[in-house]
Amino acid sequence: MMWISNLPPFIPFFIAAILVLVTRGQVRNIILLATPVLGGLHLWLDVQPFVPMQASDTLVKATALSYPLTVFTYQLEFMRVDKLSLLFGYLFHIASFIAIVYALHVRDTTQQVAGLLYAGSALGAVFAGDLISLFIFWECLALSSVFLIWANRTDRAIQSGMRYLIFQVASGVLLLAGALVYYNEHASLAFDYIGLNGIGSWLIFLAFGIKCAFPFLHNWLTDAYPEATASGTVFLSAFSTKLAVYALARGYPGTELLIYIGAVMACFPIFYAVVENDLRRVLAYSMINQLGFMVVGVGIGTALALNGTVAHAFAHIIYKSLLFMSMGAVMYRVANIRGSDLGGLYKSMPWTATFCIIGAASISAFPLFSGFIAKSLIMVAVLKEGHEVVWLMLLFAAAGVFHHAGIKVPYFAFFHHDSGIRVKEAPINMLIAMGVAAFLCIFIGTQPQYLYALLPWKFDYWPYDLTHVLTQLQLLFFSALAFVWLNKKGLYPPELRSVNIDVEWTYRKLLPATARASYKLLDQLNRVVVATLRQSWEGAQSAFQASRLSQYHLASSWPTGSMVLWIGVILGGYLLADIYFK
Repeated sequence: MMWISNLPPFIPFFIAAILVLVTRGQVRNIILLATPVLGGLHLWLDVQPFVPMQASDTLVKATALSYPLTVFTYQLEFMRVDKLSLLFGYLFHIASFIAIVYALHVRDTTQQVAGLLYAGSALGAVFAGDLISLFIFWECLALSSVFLIWANRTDRAIQSGMRYLIFQVASGVLLLAGALVYYNEHASLAFDYIGLNGIGSWLIFLAFGIKCAFPFLHNWLTDAYPEATASGTVFLSAFSTKLAVYALARGYPGTELLIYIGAVMACFPIFYAVVENDLRRVLAYSMINQLGFMVVGVGIGTALALNGTVAHAFAHIIYKSLLFMSMGAVMYRVANIRGSDLGGLYKSMPWTATFCIIGAASISAFPLFSGFIAKSLIMVAVLKEGHEVVWLMLLFAAAGVFHHAGIKVPYFAFFHHDSGIRVKEAPINMLIAMGVAAFLCIFIGTQPQYLYALLPWKFDYWPYDLTHVLTQLQLLFFSALAFVWLNKKGLYPPELRSVNIDVEWTYRKLLPATARASYKLLDQLNRVVVATLRQSWEGAQSAFQASRLSQYHLASSWPTGSMVLWIGVILGGYLLADIYFK
């Protein structure tokens, strides 16, 4: 069944997107649900990596089963299979299934088609074996995902979507430019280990960094994700940034610069998330925090660290989707997601509150939940490689994410002061999707051996040793104690109706204001210079007219013929001098 094995996983999603356009009702729902299920079974049963991957301390050497396709003079690989791409393929099918179940109540063709194309593009990029194929799906990812933001059909969503699209297209342009330069430098377009060894590799690195929300390049995420629809945010949280993590793990493992970039990513969002009132924006900041752990793992580059990155990406998609789904359910029922206006919702939405708590426990890395068995791999790998300062930064980041995502989100949404809001529980399809994600969070956390068996590189590690469990419990206990103490003392930042702007202030406020001020200053300077030159010229003319010289040479009263005569005399003298002195 070779024709089945080499069928790229994006094709069923693209075909389903076309079918969704021409179907309605239950037929459409069946197509939506069947696509990730059948696609996932196809990967699990028909597609297997032939040679396991290996990892050294500095880089990954992968051998894979590939199916090349020649287009013009380039050989494109739409189906390159190894354990790394296969695991992300499994993950993206699970994530798309959960998101589709969550959005079954939505009667919006735009969102359904965009969601299928978005998931299919992510799968196409994961199995792309060359940089040109990667670029094609990279841009498809940007163009399809922006409709999940615009589908909210508000002015803020339209504007945020435009800014989001600018960042995503810029990432694609950098990727294409880097691929062409890289081909000129190395005569290869293979998407394997790249490393920072030339202009092309730096351009590709920057392209990946934009989509991975590196510091100063991250505001497209915190700006756009909270403005998407409730179901659109679930899709968005699953694919773009995790694809960037996959791309970094494929192309830049062992790049030391990533260790420090990731450490900063893990720490700085905490300060913004603590003061943020919009709970979906809090989760967007916590996403950057979690991506920081994965980027550190890629930078370490050992088998343990890379496995930790992949395991963390796997767990993160599920528990982050669960948290976004719970907040989406609140927004769907209450039409408000500001922490200052919510509270007491556990009384009318008990199942949603329970699922939110499970997601919060997972992201906080409580033992027996998925975050614990994934994040611990990265923490141990960091210590083994002697990066004690980075380990302390990640420890601070772990405590911080417990504060803002583990405690703040469920507390202010469901258990803070009773806001008096009484609504219905979330629709049944939303509850089913959240239930599936919650089950996976607990199952992975209690039975990590099944996820570990799928990881790309061989390693020997078990998370439930006494030292690590006690260390994590102590961290969580004292973090919770600090939260309670700060609240009792009134020192914890209150939930205020405000808009917080971080680095985006530079291009939303500073750059426009600087441009306007510069234009005004240059306009005034131009007027002063022109006026000064005009006055000087007019003064010189007046002085010349008043002098006796105006009666002779070059006077305006002289006839043209006389001026031509004198020009001829000057040119003749110049010619004679040139002949004489040559």
